[in-house]
Amino acid sequence: MAACAPLARPLVGLPARAVLPPTGLPLQPQLLRFTWTYTDETFEANGDGAVRMQRPDRARLDFFLRNGMAGGYAILLGDSLVVPGIDLVRRLLPPTPLLWASLGRLALPPTSDTTARLDDDTLRVDLGALRGRDASEADGRAWRLAFGGTTLARAERIEGGKVIEWMSRRRGADGQWQLQYVHERGKRRLAIAVTDTTSVEGFDDAIWRRP
Repeated sequence: MAACAPLARPLVGLPARAVLPPTGLPLQPQLLRFTWTYTDETFEANGDGAVRMQRPDRARLDFFLRNGMAGGYAILLGDSLVVPGIDLVRRLLPPTPLLWASLGRLALPPTSDTTARLDDDTLRVDLGALRGRDASEADGRAWRLAFGGTTLARAERIEGGKVIEWMSRRRGADGQWQLQYVHERGKRRLAIAVTDTTSVEGFDDAIWRRP
């Protein structure tokens, strides 16, 4: 299974200050509607859904299977991810740090070292036990981030010099977010296409309650 994960390449570009651009949820609460597609070696599914997110660190994700079949939801509160009910949603989602990154908020565990390189307008930052190196030679687990300007575009989890899983986010032609999560070893893929983004005054507190 280790061979299924690609090698993490050494960072390219000019050395840069290891300072991360500011990230976080939008100032005003937002409701995002989306379509989604999931595949792994034994299962395929698709449907639509919604994300409700509110600063500083609250998000609720609802997934519905196509043709009105059953669905499920997940609640993100800080570092806590709660996925009640059926196992479908738990199967779909990345771990909490990558799930937050898909929404534009960094919430990585503490790391000892940081290094950065600037390649044109792309800033790449490695975090972990780097010991003067980058994530391709880090001790144990490391993280690699890519920013297009000040926008978080990609986050990778690297272990033993291999990219185990990653998340990417980009704007589509319609200006809405296109998100993709891939677990290389598990051969799992989740693609989300945001179809509508609406700013709202707030949400009922009941949507954040754990069952």
